Amino acid sequence: MSKVCVVGLGYMGLPMAAILARAGHDVVGVDINPKVVERVNQGVCPFSEPGMPELIAEAHKSGRLKAVAVPEAAEIYVLSLPTPVDHTTHEADMSYVVAGARSLAPVLQGGELVVLESTSPIGATRRDVKDVIEKLRPELAGKVEYVFCPERAIPGNTLKEMVENDRLVGGLTPEATARGKALYASFCKGALLEASAEEAEMVKLVENASRDVQLAFCNELHMVCDRLGLDFFKVVDLANHHPRVNIFKPNSAGVGGHCIAVDPWFIINAVAGYAPLMRAARGVNDAKPGWVLEKVQAVAKPGAVVACLGLAYKPDVDDLRESPGVEVARELVKQGYDVRVVEPHLDEWEIPLVGLEAAVGAADVVVTLTGHSAFKGLDRSLLKGKAVVDAVGLWR
Repeated sequence: MSKVCVVGLGYMGLPMAAILARAGHDVVGVDINPKVVERVNQGVCPFSEPGMPELIAEAHKSGRLKAVAVPEAAEIYVLSLPTPVDHTTHEADMSYVVAGARSLAPVLQGGELVVLESTSPIGATRRDVKDVIEKLRPELAGKVEYVFCPERAIPGNTLKEMVENDRLVGGLTPEATARGKALYASFCKGALLEASAEEAEMVKLVENASRDVQLAFCNELHMVCDRLGLDFFKVVDLANHHPRVNIFKPNSAGVGGHCIAVDPWFIINAVAGYAPLMRAARGVNDAKPGWVLEKVQAVAKPGAVVACLGLAYKPDVDDLRESPGVEVARELVKQGYDVRVVEPHLDEWEIPLVGLEAAVGAADVVVTLTGHSAFKGLDRSLLKGKAVVDAVGLWR
């Protein structure tokens, strides 16, 4: 087993670090947030994810996982850092990955493997990791191997998917690919699929862009059916009886999360004018929260009490990244509505959170923004006399 340094202890980096520790590696996790470092070193998971509290406690107890603020010398480095998109230019913000690469330069000695897991634009492994390191340490040229191996997991089921899903391993050299496969073979039960780094980068983007297009059809159809006075959910149920039709249903007020709402832009911007379908899908999905707002505005004026159920971008997680529910709740507050937010997976938010029954009881309008399981058992009698905007079909 190897000493592995995982840079970035977020929703993907920390599970990766803990899984590597369980597999027998000596793991050092790096994060610039001192609270995250402190909690990991106490054996506590700093976010909500099924199975993670137990796994972090186990890794801490074994002595094979510790957290620090800056990278240490290791045989393998894994970069698991955010790659957000600028919402004005739609350009990828690679500053976190570049900063992570720079942080490795002082401790590299030659002979190491550097893995980029962050979903990134095509060419990022070479441009934003290898070239950044070699500009700072030109003597390391040809002496460090680089590989792109994107995470293939989703919050709420991360631990299972990290271990069982097939993985892409795209090295800048055949040697890097071989070393990357050896690392992931130490814990991954899925197939390890070889590719060039650029192919692997593109495949990851394609996976998420494909789902974005499918979600855009779902969201557009939802708005079309509403306009025509038809029950969208019944229409989809009936259409899905066709053996070759599988239309999605919404589980939030739009499309959010760390990948699907962001990654299509990495393709769109790489080939200006050649991806009109993906661009249109982004427009449809970005417009869905505005449609939910219009539904609220149609039944109540500013000053009315609105119970917003759910902030997370998908059901049963605490992840707010790119969340359409957050967008809707903030806009309602901005427009002067008396907003009561219910988010059972968070302890606090920018406005005070309240309990489900208290929020619904006080509300003039109840709007579902995320299809959390905790909302499904609500006593329907509490909705009597209230306007309901059920964006996710929670109480059909």
